[in-house]
Amino acid sequence: MDDSPIVRTGLRSLLEAEPDIEVVGEAGDGDEGLAHCAALAPDVVLLDVRMPRRDGVSVVEEMSGLATVVMMTFTDEASVIQTALRRGASGYLVHGTFDADSLAAMVRQCAAGSGAFSGPALAALRGVGEASTVQAAAVVQASGSRLLETFGLSPRQVEVMDLIAHGRTNGQIAKELFLAEKTVKNHINAILPALGVTTRAEAIVRWLGRS
Repeated sequence: MDDSPIVRTGLRSLLEAEPDIEVVGEAGDGDEGLAHCAALAPDVVLLDVRMPRRDGVSVVEEMSGLATVVMMTFTDEASVIQTALRRGASGYLVHGTFDADSLAAMVRQCAAGSGAFSGPALAALRGVGEASTVQAAAVVQASGSRLLETFGLSPRQVEVMDLIAHGRTNGQIAKELFLAEKTVKNHINAILPALGVTTRAEAIVRWLGRS
């Protein structure tokens, strides 16, 4: 969903070139997007931040109850990213920082239940965390003892969450930590309630020091 027909056409062309991805609809504003989402029941929605009538940030909470929502925008302001994630977005992609192959991979990733973040989005979140409280700095630096005290996580869960906050998928985490992917999923299932969140995106915001 984007108010620019050119952007929508480009995204449709990129995604429809993938044999396992079907584009079921498009919209130019938030109200139209909500109506299409309710009628078409997509698995993943790509949602712009700035649109007429109702923008992406104002509709993401409603839309995330209908589909997995990934913000896709030129806006890389940390406050906007945080708000979108807190309201239910599962990812945040900044235009110009990904190619066609990585976009398709991130759509699949989100459809499978993981988050998707381009570099500038993660950098903005980490920057906010580093500039906030001493607790936030401890989180960003993966200070094990402080994290265990604050969230009650095991040392392994600290490692898993730190990699999630750096944009790793479950498969990548499994390879880096020499774990089975099912074990990574089990750790994540324990981490989310410990952080007091329900989604991977919310966990990243919490982890980087802004609850």
